[in-house]
Amino acid sequence: MVLWRHGQTDLNIAGRIQGSLDVPLNDSGRSQAQAAAAVLAEYSPSLVVSSPLARAHSTAQALAHSLDLDVAVDDRLVERDFGRWEGLDRDAIRSGWPEQFATWTSGGQPEGLGVETRAAVGERVSAAIDEWAGRAEGTVVVVAHGSALTCGVSALLGMDPENWFGLRGMDNCHWAILASQVGRHPAWRINAYNLGAKA
Repeated sequence: MVLWRHGQTDLNIAGRIQGSLDVPLNDSGRSQAQAAAAVLAEYSPSLVVSSPLARAHSTAQALAHSLDLDVAVDDRLVERDFGRWEGLDRDAIRSGWPEQFATWTSGGQPEGLGVETRAAVGERVSAAIDEWAGRAEGTVVVVAHGSALTCGVSALLGMDPENWFGLRGMDNCHWAILASQVGRHPAWRINAYNLGAKA
């Protein structure tokens, strides 16, 4: 199982939270996707699955096109919904909601803003990954988002995404490799994390 974060967007450069906003890749992001696709094609994936958001779907298409595959879409792979904070940078959030910002940066859940919990994200993303893993032989590539993948992988490792912060978000267009381990707990292990194509 290869879990691949989308390429760069203009909001990534600006340090703004994207969340459920549907933001396209920028030129650098498209180049990143092509470079990473050339590496990931060596794994000979039999299935490419993506979040429906444009930045992830375009990233997935770079790989699928080179392999003559279709991109399957799963709504459960969308990025964490950051509610009223979407489109804002950390300074704007800090000044507008100082108490909630302090809660968030200390690992807590900001309330009253429509921010999806890490636990809810982990549950839906890990369920999607588990389901797609059972649908195909060989390597499956799942294309999604930084927070979604961090929470999803945490859940797959048997950890509580709400209270465990042992993984950081992967860089743009980087990926993790997970392998199933039948009969063991957790059912998945990390073989590699935050890999990227060489420039």
